[in-house]
Amino acid sequence: MCGMPRRLKHEGPVIEAKPLYAQIRSLMLHRIGDGTWKPGMLLPSELQLAEELAVSQGTVRKALDELAAQNIVVRRQGRGTFVTTHDAERALHHFFHLVGDDGTRRLPESQVISFARGVAQAGEVARLELAAGSGVLRIRRLRFLGGKPAISETIAVPIAMIPELDGPVDTAPPEELRDLYQASSNTLYDLYHSRFGIVIVKAVERLRAVAATGEEARLLKVALETPLLEIDRVAIDVRGRPIEWRLSRALTLEHHYLAEIE
Repeated sequence: MCGMPRRLKHEGPVIEAKPLYAQIRSLMLHRIGDGTWKPGMLLPSELQLAEELAVSQGTVRKALDELAAQNIVVRRQGRGTFVTTHDAERALHHFFHLVGDDGTRRLPESQVISFARGVAQAGEVARLELAAGSGVLRIRRLRFLGGKPAISETIAVPIAMIPELDGPVDTAPPEELRDLYQASSNTLYDLYHSRFGIVIVKAVERLRAVAATGEEARLLKVALETPLLEIDRVAIDVRGRPIEWRLSRALTLEHHYLAEIE
């Protein structure tokens, strides 16, 4: 069929110039973004969606194929299509690229060092596309691999994205939120989705070599100016918004960065 979907027009704006499958994809993204379809949820079948949206099954399949290619949904043979979850397994294989020199993969343990609101600095304004003077939640943490300190990390998230952070930027954020970040240290993207309705679909990373500062040398227990790998990552949600800027500085004495290109 070539008409517009009948039942989901109210769920979000539809751009008429888009191909029909792209309009259906946008409607599906809206359902995921507003929490109608939650992480791990089994979606209706292609036939059910085609009937509901008044389009062909092929149009639905093409929309789902694009979502699967972006790791927003996952197809499981014989079981159906599910909304992707940002669990530890996904975090390990899709968003954490430090691998032991012996080939072992493991997620690091994390320790939150500081957790505070503040006014966005120049780098945060640029990476998160914020207006000057915007507030951010800033988290400093130390991450361990094999029980050894391996990564010094700073995370910045726009306060506007997290309703629970509403308040003066010079006051401490809720302790409950700090506890959530600590408990979800390796699945923060799942926390953003389940708690705040923010769906991370991709990350853009920039790599370069840097020298350890005094604080980093102390945290990582290395000499001042020891070479580190800096991983500058911006996480982006389904609406194309930068949600998190993560600056990680990692020791590579026993690990290397692995990118698999297909």
